[in-house]
Amino acid sequence: MENSQLQTNLKFVDLLNEWNPFQLKEGNYDTEIADTIQAIHELEDPSELAEKIQSIYEFSFEQVIPMDHCLEIAGKLLVIKNSDSCSI
Repeated sequence: MENSQLQTNLKFVDLLNEWNPFQLKEGNYDTEIADTIQAIHELEDPSELAEKIQSIYEFSFEQVIPMDHCLEIAGKLLVIKNSDSCSI
């Protein structure tokens, strides 16, 4: 994996750890973050990404994150993705 891709993924990880939708101690979302990063690379549409994020976390924690929270984080993640892919 090229270095800029790695840097981008680390930004995703930081943002998702910070987001912490269930107020757990840091590092408890490794699987969800890995799945979410994969989804970010596959999806461009904020609503599709938000739905995917919601389902990833719901599957793991059996709690539903409100869609507006998912849309907000999806938007921030796509901004990182798009700004980093343009700086090559």
